[in-house]
Amino acid sequence: MPQKELDNLVRTGQLKAEPASATEFGGLVESAEARLRDADRPANSLTSRFDLAYGAAHALSLAALRWHGYRPDKRYVVFLALAHTLSMPAAQWRVLEDAHRKRNAIEYEGVAEVTPQFLESMLRVTREVAERVRSLGPVEDRS
Repeated sequence: MPQKELDNLVRTGQLKAEPASATEFGGLVESAEARLRDADRPANSLTSRFDLAYGAAHALSLAALRWHGYRPDKRYVVFLALAHTLSMPAAQWRVLEDAHRKRNAIEYEGVAEVTPQFLESMLRVTREVAERVRSLGPVEDRS
C-alpha cells in the first residue's frame, strides 16, 4: 500500500505530511501541461525542450505527491516517490531521476549532456506520468 511507504519517507525526513489542496494540485497540473506542450515543439532548442520537459515532469510528480497529502523535503524526492504515488515502474522513474541529475549539471555546472534520444525518452515517461496524474481524480481539499 502506498500510504505505508510514503509514511516511511515521512519518518526518514524526506517527506512531510500536509493536507492536499485542490487549487495547488490543479495549478501544478495546468502548469505542467503547458510546459509539456512547449517541450514537444521541435522549433525550440534541445536545452529549452529539456528544461520544459523537466519542469513538466517535476510539477506532475509533485502534483501526485500532493494529491496523496505529502510534500517533499528535497526536490528529487518527487521522482523517487513515483513508485508509490503512481505505481510507476523503476525503469520509468529512473529516467526522471537521471533527468534531475542532468538538470543539476546544467544549472550548477553549465554542462549540457542532453541528447535528442534522452529527451524523447524523458518526454515519453512524462506523458505517462501526466496520464496517471489525470486518472487520480479530484483532490479532496483538506487545506
